[in-house]
Formats: sequence, C-alpha cells, structure tokens
Amino acid sequence: MKRLAVIYHSGHGHTAHIAGHVAEGAGSREGIGVDLLLAQDLAQETHRLCDYDGIILGSPTYLGGVSGPFKGFMDATGPLWRTQKLKGKLAAGFTVSSLPAGDKQSTLLSMFTFCMQHGMLWLGNQILPEQHAGVPYDEAANRLGSWSGLMAQAGHASPPDAFPPGDIKTARLFGRQFAATLQRLAGERP
Repeated sequence: MKRLAVIYHSGHGHTAHIAGHVAEGAGSREGIGVDLLLAQDLAQETHRLCDYDGIILGSPTYLGGVSGPFKGFMDATGPLWRTQKLKGKLAAGFTVSSLPAGDKQSTLLSMFTFCMQHGMLWLGNQILPEQHAGVPYDEAANRLGSWSGLMAQAGHASPPDAFPPGDIKTARLFGRQFAATLQRLAGERP
C-alpha cells in the first residue's frame, strides 16, 4: 500500500473542493491510501510528512502566490529540509484562482521550488487539453492548459463547488495519474 497526502489550505472552500476530487481520483487506484490534510494543522506536525510516499500540495492563488497559512506550513518544514527527510518523495501541486490566468503559474512555481529544495521529485500535469479534440471548453480536461501542475478556476464569490465540469474532471484525473506514477516508481504494476 502506497500512502499519499493531499495537503491544502482553502480560504473560501474552493481549494478544499478541488482537493477532495484530487484525493478521490488518487484513491480510485487499488493499493493507494490517501489522507486529506489541512496545511495549517500540519504546520505543527511536519514530521508526519515522512510517513507518506507522495505529497500533493494545494493552495489558492492569493496575489500571485500561495496563501499565508500555506506559506506558514512550508516555512515550518525547515527542520525536515536540514535533514533532507523528504528527499526522493513524489510531489505535485494544484491551485485555484477566480480568474482564468490569475497568476496561478507563480503559485505552482513556488510549490515546485519548495519541493526541489526538499529534494522531492516533481510531477507536472500530464493531461492533454481536451478542447483541442472538440470537447466543449467548460467540459474539457485541462481546459486552462497547465503543464506544471493542476490549475482550476472558480468565479469570484461563487459557491465552493461552482467549478466548470472540466476542472472537476481534471482534478480527478490529476490525482489518479499521480497515484499511477507513484506505483510505477515503486516498481508496481500501474
């Protein structure tokens, strides 16, 4: 059994909604156990990260970067960095903003840099944008065309579950592909 953690902060519920779908997708693979963890809670117990084979990070994009509580979690991992306790773990990231661009790329780059400093292995988004195959834009997986991680968009002040169907599909596929890659790296049959 491979264990992975989906670690997130959600200011208004949107990132939590996407985190749930990422975890659902990952957990749909046999032999994968998934825990959804709040970044602000884990900041006090960062040693728990050592128990996981893979880590998926999720934060809303606030002013072009991760949220304050998520950054607090990242900063709290300093002792793990000094001893390289996370070295070799598979990692990926996702973010949500209210605009189609919203500077989500800089948020993912912040997560990428964090993981690289810890010696983790970053997995980008392997999903081809389906609108190029004729799927309607709002229903298309990876409709926002992100390769460095999962990007999702929910309208400003919209309910937490108000995502285009394509973003929900992308979140599930992203989690499932992460889990399959984790198993493949472990020498298991995907």
